[in-house]
Amino acid sequence: MASLNVPGACGVVRSNGASASVRSCVQAPGLRSLQSAKATFGCRVAQRGFGLRAAAPRARCPQISAIAAEAPPPSKVHEGNGAGTRVMIIGGDGYCGWATALHLSARGYSVCIVDNLVRRTYDLQLGLDTLTPIASIHDRVRKWAEVSGKHIDLQVGDLCDFEFFSETFKSFNPEAVVHFGEQRSAPYSMIDRQHAVYTQHNNVIGTINLMYAIKEFNPDCHLVKLGTMGEYGTPNIDIEEGFLTVTHNGRTDTLPYPKQGGSFYHLSKVHDSHNIHFATKAWKLAATDLNQGVVYGLRTEETTADPALINRYDYDGIFGTALNRFVVQAAVGHPLTVYGKGGQTRGYLDIRDTVRCVQIAIDKPAARGEMRVFNQFTEQFSVNDLARIVGQEGKKLGIDVEVKNIPNPRVEAEEHYYNAKCTKLRDLGLEPHLLSDNLIDSLLSFVVENKDRVRMELIKPAVDWRKSGVSDATNRAAVAPK
Repeated sequence: MASLNVPGACGVVRSNGASASVRSCVQAPGLRSLQSAKATFGCRVAQRGFGLRAAAPRARCPQISAIAAEAPPPSKVHEGNGAGTRVMIIGGDGYCGWATALHLSARGYSVCIVDNLVRRTYDLQLGLDTLTPIASIHDRVRKWAEVSGKHIDLQVGDLCDFEFFSETFKSFNPEAVVHFGEQRSAPYSMIDRQHAVYTQHNNVIGTINLMYAIKEFNPDCHLVKLGTMGEYGTPNIDIEEGFLTVTHNGRTDTLPYPKQGGSFYHLSKVHDSHNIHFATKAWKLAATDLNQGVVYGLRTEETTADPALINRYDYDGIFGTALNRFVVQAAVGHPLTVYGKGGQTRGYLDIRDTVRCVQIAIDKPAARGEMRVFNQFTEQFSVNDLARIVGQEGKKLGIDVEVKNIPNPRVEAEEHYYNAKCTKLRDLGLEPHLLSDNLIDSLLSFVVENKDRVRMELIKPAVDWRKSGVSDATNRAAVAPK
């Protein structure tokens, strides 16, 4: 394979072999510690603050695809109603993005993944690893072609590099863009000043670039943006789906629901929502903002079609979500780490519902000039609820599960009112996979089989909101001091 850019840099590899210079931009913090990246990715690198500049031109990469006629007969691939609709998935190598790319491809959509592979770089920087041994994105795409007979276009590059992205956008000319391509971890954004700045720059500027591309090159393209329920915070009133009708001093208006993000990551999502809302009014873009709850699970129909298609499963204190972390902790005999009092309540959903929600949003798009907001979750649980459920299911499998309350590293209410609405996606046809005993049993069994890959030192959280400072804390972000 041709040499790749350092993930997170503005350099790219395009599957069509185009070449261009690499420019400096804001980078994922900690790249200076990856000295081996110069040799690994085949480019000469010079540091300038956060930026990297590669002296060599962009590398060429062969088309990553397979022709259906060369592949074996499809195996357990669902044929659906995508009808060739062109869908670009930004961040298609990530947890939600990969599952969504396969789900849509299997159902007849023409899919293009755009990803700078920086999620993998985060693991290298922080010393983390997914529980599941995931293949490279190139091998993933090749294997999907072999298993399904379907082609996924792959473009490796950075959304924050507008030259790369504009060319990629014009070439594929998507009818819908699904935007997963953001730094998605609240703890990561609170490691130190560098990680906070990187998170805001990467997320906000990337989304602005995407909106400008739609405006200039295909104004009819529908933007499906992954937001987060964390934008709302935990208000002492019901959480509506995006907008709130208010009567004040005798006058009534419908306004965007007040936002109270609980980290620099969540606040980047708040900025995204405001920017998208503005663009729908100013430029008549069509946008759907999916305020997603906490996702759990590993398997979808497509990611189980071959071991090389398996999704990532994070269990550490930076990228691991609550239920996924608890299942791993139970399986390896570690106490379930409940932050504070454990009354923190959030919306949750199965990864199988994530991909279905995205498909619904694409199939039933917003109108030009419309900013829709869907609260994308199916059930509400407190952290204590999850610990109790995992404990009960663990006992059925002969696992003695202990629960331990630890000091909360986050700044958040630990006991609060929480009642969020989530009816719009169901009204459009979502049939939820509710959390079941069988799912917990399946996850526990899977983790028990792979527990030799669990690194115990990564379980306890090491990032404290109150201690985030200006000094580089990359090397101590993943493992808490003893």
